[in-house]
Amino acid sequence: MVWLSILLGILFVVLGPVLGCLIAGADRIVTARMQRRQGPPLLQPYYDLRKLLEKDMRANDVVQLILLVMALVATVVGGVSFFAGASFLLCIFLETLASLLYIVAASIGSSPFVQVGVQREILQVMCYEPMELLTAIGIYLHTGSYASGSLGAASVPMVMWLPLIFLSLLFVLTIKLRKSPFDVASSHHAHQEIIAGATTEMSGLTLAVIEVTHWYETVIVLGWVGMFFITSNPLSILLALLAVAIVYLLEIWVDNTFARVKWQVMLKGAWIVALVAGFVNFSPFFFVGTNGLLFF
Repeated sequence: MVWLSILLGILFVVLGPVLGCLIAGADRIVTARMQRRQGPPLLQPYYDLRKLLEKDMRANDVVQLILLVMALVATVVGGVSFFAGASFLLCIFLETLASLLYIVAASIGSSPFVQVGVQREILQVMCYEPMELLTAIGIYLHTGSYASGSLGAASVPMVMWLPLIFLSLLFVLTIKLRKSPFDVASSHHAHQEIIAGATTEMSGLTLAVIEVTHWYETVIVLGWVGMFFITSNPLSILLALLAVAIVYLLEIWVDNTFARVKWQVMLKGAWIVALVAGFVNFSPFFFVGTNGLLFF
């Protein structure tokens, strides 16, 4: 239904940053409770954003701002493509484009913290990109189409046929959400290695744009988790939402439990997980496609 796709796309554009802000606020609260602290209010991310918007912009931030706005637009268009049921490949390509624009914008900075952060941002893209492509291949093998909307016509959830791909996606999701142990390019914790990484020299409007982009991105990647549970049954939406909540709580727990690893460990781990999951789950002895079980 074209009208439904248009409606879902509009809802993502309007509600994406709202949900992202609430998720970020809930993240801080849960993290604080895990550390036996009171924590900030739920709307603290919004208060922080408003404070950033009130700051004056430096003259040398103009180029950075243009690039970051382009990254925000690419993220929004990619999210619209996904939630409107269009090509999942287009979504991940636009997400990658947004990451590259962010990297170029950050590389303008001269701080050594910035340069280290930029290099590690590139490494992070190298880590999660293969797994995203494998997920797209899984959608095609499961439904015969790269369109995320095709999952709504499936009789069984994709997670039943692609459990290893799902678990591997959760592995790289930690990188996308910038959480320990794979937050090698930046950190919200001042005592860690390179502090804010690529955003060390950013402030005001430029940092606000990055924050909103991250809110959109959080909603998108959590949507990737939910799509593994979507079927033609409308009640599957509830199952998908439950899975998203459980996965995000797990990510918060991992973030507060594990220390940051070296970038070499992250790179090797992500590629090994992707190769093993892809080889095993797509093998004829394991994979179940639209025509049923093949050999297993």
